[in-house]
Amino acid sequence: MRCLTSFLSPALQVLLLAGIVCYSSASRAAEFIAPVSRVTDGDTVVLRSYVGREYTVRMAGIDAPETDQPYGRTAGEYLARSIVGRTVTVEWDKRDLYEQIVGKVLLDGEDMNLRQVQLGLAWHSKDHADEQTNKDRNLYAEAESQARDRQAGLWSDPDPVTPWDWRQGAHKGRE
Repeated sequence: MRCLTSFLSPALQVLLLAGIVCYSSASRAAEFIAPVSRVTDGDTVVLRSYVGREYTVRMAGIDAPETDQPYGRTAGEYLARSIVGRTVTVEWDKRDLYEQIVGKVLLDGEDMNLRQVQLGLAWHSKDHADEQTNKDRNLYAEAESQARDRQAGLWSDPDPVTPWDWRQGAHKGRE
């Protein structure tokens, strides 16, 4: 019995193979490796590819305080000190409304998204928890709980305002 591909033209064989590769990789996260050129805030970084193109990465599963919010600058500064100029791996499988990559940023294998939550520099984003693996969802939720118990970072405030409420103006009148 002859192989099916022996009946197909070389061009058709290439198209068939390309379709199989695209189909098989569509359900898995992509991986991107590049140096961090800058940090825009506590949950957004900019990578520069080796050919000079910039990619904005929104850190999945977390929401850091806004820059004008308590701990907002601290979150961004810590992240910048940790990763600017260093090469990171981003595991991702979606883009947001602004076409930013949404992914997990790894520095030497350490999950920097999780690190921000552990230090009390970001909330675990429950609105997007269903986009995380079960393992990550549990790790991030536990990290937030532990940071809250230790009163780390933003949890030292007796009533911290979430970034999503801050953006809606919920902090007005509390100052």
